[in-house]
Amino acid sequence: MIPVAFDYSRPAGVDEAVQTLTDAGEDAKVLAGGQSLIPMLRLRFAAPSMLVDLGSIGEMHGVREDGDDLVIGAMTTHDEVLKNPLIRAHAPLIAQATATVADRQVRHLGTFGGSLAHADPAGDMPSVATALDATFEIAGPSGRRSVAASEFFVDYLTSALEPDEVLVSVRVPKLAGWGTHYEKFNRVAQAWALVGVAAAVRRNNGTIEEARVALTNMASKPVRAHGVEEALAGAPATAESLAAACDHAAEGTEPTSDASASADYRTHLATVLTRRALESAAGI
Repeated sequence: MIPVAFDYSRPAGVDEAVQTLTDAGEDAKVLAGGQSLIPMLRLRFAAPSMLVDLGSIGEMHGVREDGDDLVIGAMTTHDEVLKNPLIRAHAPLIAQATATVADRQVRHLGTFGGSLAHADPAGDMPSVATALDATFEIAGPSGRRSVAASEFFVDYLTSALEPDEVLVSVRVPKLAGWGTHYEKFNRVAQAWALVGVAAAVRRNNGTIEEARVALTNMASKPVRAHGVEEALAGAPATAESLAAACDHAAEGTEPTSDASASADYRTHLATVLTRRALESAAGI
């Protein structure tokens, strides 16, 4: 199909982008990598009066260190994220998950920030950002504000971003001494995850000091598996401890039933995949 007619703007800076969105009103849409928006335009599931293309805003590209954090520009492509040495060294969970995103063509066009702002619970990046306690820098008419990942994802395809706001960058704490792994299950290669698990584990002398686990596609937004995290805190780093903790994986989740999988099957997958992710992250 052919999209409805729309105006197009390619601002040179964040302030200009915010002003353009403000002037255009709620019918405007931000264009990042376009890997989710373009199909919606073609099917007329989205019919914006204005597209605001963020591709020329230099501030929103690249990865840099800032003390104990990494700052990832929202317009940094998945391919750039995957190959970035800072991310591989200090936030390997992001690289591990990014390697599973769709295919090479999508990773060369799709953006880190775009996948987060889209807030699809079946997407890989929202659960990773949640597990890493990332912070989102957002620019709007009133200036800039920071929003924690736990508050950024609100509901299905709904984030804390207002229509006249732009996600500028994502701040991720460096995880020195942690083991990480991203595990997901999908029906066919390059498909959305039926369920995914982002796991990070910090060990010390045979004991798990801390674990972080976030689930993909087990609710209308990313879910932290707090029951698993609490069960592992101070537990011996053994396969038996992990297996017992993973019995709590689906607590607090609201999996859906659809043409791809039933809610019961997703609940089973959450337990199995959480154990696999934790075993890899903990080196067990």
